[in-house]
Amino acid sequence: MKILVVNCGSSSLKYQLIDMTNESVLAKGNFERIGEKEAFVTHKVNGEKYVTKTPVMNHEEALKIVLGELVHKDYGVIKDLSEIDSVGHRIVHGGEIFDKSVLIDEDVIKKIEQCADLAPLHNPAAVLGIRACQKEMNGVPMVATFDTAFHQTMPKENYIYPIPYEYYEKYRIRRYGAHGTSHQYVSKLCSKMYGKPLEDLKIVTCHLGQRSFYYSN
Repeated sequence: MKILVVNCGSSSLKYQLIDMTNESVLAKGNFERIGEKEAFVTHKVNGEKYVTKTPVMNHEEALKIVLGELVHKDYGVIKDLSEIDSVGHRIVHGGEIFDKSVLIDEDVIKKIEQCADLAPLHNPAAVLGIRACQKEMNGVPMVATFDTAFHQTMPKENYIYPIPYEYYEKYRIRRYGAHGTSHQYVSKLCSKMYGKPLEDLKIVTCHLGQRSFYYSN
């Protein structure tokens, strides 16, 4: 089974094509500056790097180019897009709606759009990525994984901010947690390394980003 993993940012698109028979990364890359004339994609295969500069105005155009890289006549890693069995999408915000990964259908897409006010730079871009995949790979099953899902076990007294409660009632303003996919991965890896069930561990996980620091316990 080959899975394409897609992460649509506000002006970027990161991706990996993974062969799940041995969990090897066949190809990966990053499309940057989407929406600008200076847009470019850096595509990596077997330690080699291929950079293509091309103006793209949206994530749909970017994804089409990415898929072309995967089947490229010189350095492609698959012969045809039909070899892709499934697509996974990283979604920044699932609000209070999603507490786990879900199979994407029209109802899920509408709910992702409903959470756009909570992540206005990311959720709309993610929907564009989903729509682009539907167009280019019609019928291929897709899964949405939410960064906020990992943190949905926070008790209410911890996630309500000390601001007027009506802001939570009207606008769902609260602490949601961030980078849950990273915290979940690190937690499970820690459990594996210690040889203990995750529920028996008390750990602090950290996610170090380019401009931020997040922790979870």
